[in-house]
Order: sequence, then structure tokens, then C-alpha cells
Amino acid sequence: MTVIRNMMQTQYGELLHTGIVSFLYRLKRTTDIMFGGKHVVVCGYGEVGKGCCSALRGLGAIVCVTEIDPICALQASMEGFKVVTLTEVIRQVDVVITASGNKNVVTRDHLDRMKTGCVVCNMGHSNTEIDVDSLRTPELTWEKVRSQVDHVLWPDGKRIILLAEGRLVNLSCSSVPSFVVSITAATQALALIELFNAPAGRYKQDVYLLPKKMDEYVASLHLPAFDAHLTELSDEQARYLGIGKAGPFKPNYYRY
Repeated sequence: MTVIRNMMQTQYGELLHTGIVSFLYRLKRTTDIMFGGKHVVVCGYGEVGKGCCSALRGLGAIVCVTEIDPICALQASMEGFKVVTLTEVIRQVDVVITASGNKNVVTRDHLDRMKTGCVVCNMGHSNTEIDVDSLRTPELTWEKVRSQVDHVLWPDGKRIILLAEGRLVNLSCSSVPSFVVSITAATQALALIELFNAPAGRYKQDVYLLPKKMDEYVASLHLPAFDAHLTELSDEQARYLGIGKAGPFKPNYYRY
């Protein structure tokens, strides 16, 4: 049973919400720049990219998005973000954020064409998104400004600001809020309890979707922190919807 990419973790755990809270906090602390009016490109409009774009727009940044998936591109467009290729905007942007889960999203050619002072960081799943190895050459000079912040200088005097040497900025430069960790940890703990208590043969060596009921239970455990009160279905309403009064309330294919 996989407990790393369940619905609660994807929507409100270490992906979408971390993009808004942890990433934004550390990006401001490490760069000391004002984001209002800055041109930012976010590479990838998945769960992480959505959180980054939302947070940056809230700060007044001018945000555009790169995407390979037409559905995600349409989502970004309908949210008001301009969808571009990195090559189109690389000379104008002030901040480049990778959140695609791919490799070599930002290449040496892109880095060479960035303007001086451009901030480059990675919110993707590994350290492969930015081609940092291509910057470790004799003609370029590295200056460590502070922990997890480097200036990379070109021979003509241009410099870019690289955060965490291309590693995950929300893990290298920050921490995840305890409430967000609680959501993920609770789900994982319940999944482990289920595995321990399950009769022999129920689960084979395979990947299983976390039961919707378990996701809903984790959500209900965290609602009191917001003094949130759920509306209860009447018997008639439950029969009309064809669900139990206690849930699960959505089918497994439902996208929140």
C-alpha cells in the first residue's frame, strides 16, 4: 500500500500547500527581494506548480507558466496565467522556478541567456531539473552569499542567484509547517495500522489506492483546528445520493 501520494497529501500536504507556505517563506527569506511586479516563470503546472503560482500572484508577481500537458496548460490559462515556452521569456524573467518533476528543464543555454540578478530555484521532485553541473566550469565563478544561496558569475560580470545548488528549495532552505506534516503523518500511520491489522492475503506486493474513507477520516481529524462544523446528511438526502451518511462521500475517481 502506498501512502506517499494519497489525496490528502497531494491536495493539502507536502505538495500544493507546501508550495504556498514553506516555499514562499523561504524564497523571500533567502533572496530578500520584493516580488510585486517581478516577472516569474514557473515550469510545470501540476500540484506544486499550482501552489507556487497562486502564492506568487498573491504577492503581486507577474506569473507565466511552461507546460507540456495541454490539460494543465488549459488550467493555467483559465486561471489567468500566460502559458509560454521557457525560450520565449528567459531573457526577461526575474525568477525561474522549476516544478515539473523532469530533468534538464533549465539548461546551460537558458542559464547563459538569463539577465543578471535572475533567481533560479527548484521545487520539483529531485535535483535534476536545473543543469547545475554545466555551471561548474573554469570560466564561471561561484560565490557563496549565505547558506543555500550562491551567486554564479559569468566573465562579462553577469550573475545569477542559485538557491540550494538546484536541490529542492522547500526541503533545503526551509521546513514544512507542522500542521501540514500532521496531515501526511496521520495518513501514513493509519495506512500502517491497516497493514498490521489486515488478515493474511488481503494485500499482496502491489500498489494500492488509499481508501477514500481513510482520507476523509484524516480530514475530519484536522477540522477542529479550524473550528469547522460539517453538515450532516438526512436519511432522505443520503438515499438520493446513493451514499452512506458517514461516507465515503466521493468516488475514487473524483478530483478535488
